[in-house]
Amino acid sequence: MSPSSHLRGRSRPGLQGRLVRLHLLVLCAMTLVLAGVQTATLYGEARERLGERAITTSRLVARLPSVMEGASAGLPNPALNAQINALRDEAEADFIVVGNRGGIRLTHPVPERLGQPMEGGDNVGPLAGREVVSVARGSLGLSVRGKVPVWQSGRVVGVVSTGYLMPQAWHLVTQALLNLVPWFLLALGLGTVGAVWAARRLRAEILNLEPEQITALVGQHRAVLAALREGVIAVDRHGLVTLASDRAAEALPAARVPFLLAPAWPELAGHLAVTGVTRQQNVELTLRDQPVLVNVEPLEGGGFVASFRDRAEALALADELTHARGFVDVLRAQTHEYQNRLHVLSGLLQLDRPQEALRVLNAEIEQGAQFRQLLRDVQVPRLVALLAGKRERAQELGIDFQVAPESCLSAAWERHADTLVTAVGNLTENAFEALAGQPGTVTVLIGEDPEGAQIEVEDSGPGVPPGVAARLFTRGASSKGEGRGYGLAGVHARVLALGGEIRYARRGSHTVFQVNLPPPALSPLLERA
Repeated sequence: MSPSSHLRGRSRPGLQGRLVRLHLLVLCAMTLVLAGVQTATLYGEARERLGERAITTSRLVARLPSVMEGASAGLPNPALNAQINALRDEAEADFIVVGNRGGIRLTHPVPERLGQPMEGGDNVGPLAGREVVSVARGSLGLSVRGKVPVWQSGRVVGVVSTGYLMPQAWHLVTQALLNLVPWFLLALGLGTVGAVWAARRLRAEILNLEPEQITALVGQHRAVLAALREGVIAVDRHGLVTLASDRAAEALPAARVPFLLAPAWPELAGHLAVTGVTRQQNVELTLRDQPVLVNVEPLEGGGFVASFRDRAEALALADELTHARGFVDVLRAQTHEYQNRLHVLSGLLQLDRPQEALRVLNAEIEQGAQFRQLLRDVQVPRLVALLAGKRERAQELGIDFQVAPESCLSAAWERHADTLVTAVGNLTENAFEALAGQPGTVTVLIGEDPEGAQIEVEDSGPGVPPGVAARLFTRGASSKGEGRGYGLAGVHARVLALGGEIRYARRGSHTVFQVNLPPPALSPLLERA
């Protein structure tokens, strides 16, 4: 089962379900908050509307002649009470109470309460000649009431109180809220559709990955970056470094991501300004005065990813690979040649020609002895072994491989055996490739004098093309296609490290590579040691 299907198989809902559920939760929470605010607002508005209705009704009642006369008389009047209760029904009020100067009820919806004091404690203003709207608790309960003084002959003779009980206010609020329910349902439906659409768009943008998968990928991504021996940086289209591996963060002089590339690595920024952001491999640049090899990979939408590694480490790895490839070629060539010889000897013996088989065997022994005799004065065992292997390789390729009879090298050069093997191995293999499978001659000369060691590898090939000769020892310079041109650059770097030089020339119709090395005691590498 793939990781994605495994994650989908869990009970936890996917990103789309979680977004829709979160949206509904937020929408419901916001609705409750808005409903609370709206309720408070509607409640205030309902109280204000009922207060206006109450004060208007009280004004009309206070101007009735019968009310003025009854309030002036100051005694309960059944006829007046019946008239006021009829008006109460028409005004849809919960009560209309007329009181005298002393606050005694002259009218009331409940006849048994006539003649009793008015309740609520809000008669001070009306009896002083002011109209008031208040919320107070009377004998019928909490109510919004409007109170107006009753005037007669320029003096206050009573008070009219019209009231609406609070359930009426809440009834108005409820009606208003019920009117909002369809709109809430519409918003909920539209919000749900929008959440589903946004969730699908978001999943498409993140490659249909769930958050858990993204978390896992980020963890793997960080682990991969930490494990890399190369420095890796990601740069957006504005030149801002948005990601840096641990090794890159150590090498670049910047505090933390993100940071601008140009101040941190001006040479890379300048190089890309000239070449443009294109795919590039093994570009030689410097970072804080250290030579590095840089690979650049463009990103869709702008920006790029660049990886870099220390040039010395890359050269060391290239040398190791060169040695390994050389040993493999030597072993394969020896195996092939010895199989051929064994087949020849086996065939001669089967044909009952032992004398001829003996002559072939003696000839092989004599050739080997002659070749070893040529190398008797070369006292660097690894170099001798390499030349013996190259001889077998040349026989396989049909090339005449020779070592100059005067070749010699003292045992003091054993300390530089790696450089010698690298130089002779690369130059000899290049000479074999230059012949391109055609018959030819490759000659190796190794000499020594007081000025140091001299190595010459001469072949009868066509030579180096003019376009490549000018940059022959530059990394990547080759006429053999992409991915080649690193052997000579590695040899050049090793020879320079020992204070030597490597040169290329044409000698008649032959190609000659010359390597000159100073005596071991004078090499910069030995002096530093």
